[in-house]
Amino acid sequence: MRVVIAPDSFKGCLNALEVAFALRKGVQRVYPHSDIELIPMADGGEGTVEAILCAVHGEKIKLKVTDPLGRPIQAAYALIDEGETALIEMASASGLTLLSLPERNPRVTSTYGTGLLLKNALDRGVKKILLGIGGSATNDGGAGLAVALGVKFLDAQRKELPQGGAALADLVTLDMSGLDPRLGTVKIEVACDVQNLLCGPEGASAVYGPQKGANLEDISIMDSALNNFGEVLSRVANTNLLELVGGGAAGGLGAGLVGFLGAELRPGTQMILDITGADEKIKQADLVITGEGRTDFQTAYGKVPVGVAALAQKYSVPVLCISGDVEGSPDFLADLGVATCFSVAEGPTTLEEAFLKADEQLERAAWRILTVWKLAEECQLKKLRHS
Repeated sequence: MRVVIAPDSFKGCLNALEVAFALRKGVQRVYPHSDIELIPMADGGEGTVEAILCAVHGEKIKLKVTDPLGRPIQAAYALIDEGETALIEMASASGLTLLSLPERNPRVTSTYGTGLLLKNALDRGVKKILLGIGGSATNDGGAGLAVALGVKFLDAQRKELPQGGAALADLVTLDMSGLDPRLGTVKIEVACDVQNLLCGPEGASAVYGPQKGANLEDISIMDSALNNFGEVLSRVANTNLLELVGGGAAGGLGAGLVGFLGAELRPGTQMILDITGADEKIKQADLVITGEGRTDFQTAYGKVPVGVAALAQKYSVPVLCISGDVEGSPDFLADLGVATCFSVAEGPTTLEEAFLKADEQLERAAWRILTVWKLAEECQLKKLRHS
């Protein structure tokens, strides 16, 4: 029995490698002599750098930047390919987990700290930057990042705008003359975990604003501000960023990176699968197990389980999804290659209690599910013997 275990992290609870270890224990209780490959996954959000470093050799770089509210914080990124490629996740400097619930305010949060990470990578002479943009606390279209790299955001009086997404409503002019010229010699690929447009009912503000602390009034204000930003930057970049698939990722950072830096947006999960050599491993598997902290309607927009399933479908390998929580029908991802989804929950519990015993529950969930899988195998063998 060859099994590939390729889960995302359980945010705030277990990283992807810890999830994979727990699932492996459950599989081994049913198939003790199975051949198991672990591929810790990420989609561009928190844990992306760690997931890649599980597969390739690299060096971590730590430095002081600023958090989404402009406070000093230590963040990290990694160098691979003998220092020629930088792996950066914006969640390290501008992520939602860096803020407490009362601090979440996408009107004022900024991607400036992420821009400082890019600037440091340029200082080290990298030729390529792989940037993961999931898990953001921001809705500023990448304005803060652009400011850190030399762009000026000006209002009608040619005064510089304050940080944050709401201020973009007053944007009239972009002064690009100070943009770091080294960016013209560096290839930038962006691990983009969603397909949302910049604005509208499926845009950055409406879909992801609430989890970042936005109320209905905030959403309306920020959507209008991002629309203004999108129009101004589209004229500068000579491309319609308002129609860019993935432009709404990370509070509009997807659109900002394309418009300011000429970056290429790629499905985050696919980028990790390519780097880790997952294609050959999944091709030879009998079963693939994936998962994430919560599987719901957002999963279909390019999250880890769907990305893993797309590769497995290529080789007709079945995929099971084991997540902390599942919302909706267990087969709602069937058309995308996920045979069915399971929750690890074993009964009523608080979130705190679930976090404390998450690894044990993952192991037991895999144990239960693979027991049924093995029974189905044995029944099939009996039918074949008697046919």
